[in-house]
Amino acid sequence: MYYNRDMLHIVLVQPEIPQNTGNIARTCAATGCTLHLVRPLGFELDDKYLKRAGLDYWQFVRVVVHDGIEEVFSSLKGPFWFFTTKARKVYTDVSYGPDDVLVFGRETAGLDEELLVEHPDACLRIPMLAGKRSLNLSNCVAVATFEALRQQGFAGLQETGALHRLTW
Repeated sequence: MYYNRDMLHIVLVQPEIPQNTGNIARTCAATGCTLHLVRPLGFELDDKYLKRAGLDYWQFVRVVVHDGIEEVFSSLKGPFWFFTTKARKVYTDVSYGPDDVLVFGRETAGLDEELLVEHPDACLRIPMLAGKRSLNLSNCVAVATFEALRQQGFAGLQETGALHRLTW
């Protein structure tokens, strides 16, 4: 198993849809990020949809399960960034570092407003058209993760690829 302890931490608070979590696990595996899941989960960790969405990447992702958000706060130093459609600040307006913690809420309800009010300056939004409820959770995680990694120069990530049959 490979993961980078100095890479970002992705936290899903009470995720409900196994396919989203599987897709996010695959993103974490490809980037070296650690995936943190906060109970209760809307699925079992051996769910076939979760496994199918993560394909054969599960061996490459570090998954940590927590019993509550307070456990996340006590185990990670942060800084913490809370992604929500209710934020007043855009996710590209902040500087991300290698130990940052990106926190995302449930697909149906997002993060609890009490949590957001406790951390108003750390709440971030991905812009979208007015009147739209939200983006897909796995897409939000990918957008935020790659912005944070871009700001860090994609440290530790391979930036070039090669063709399989032909050469450039």
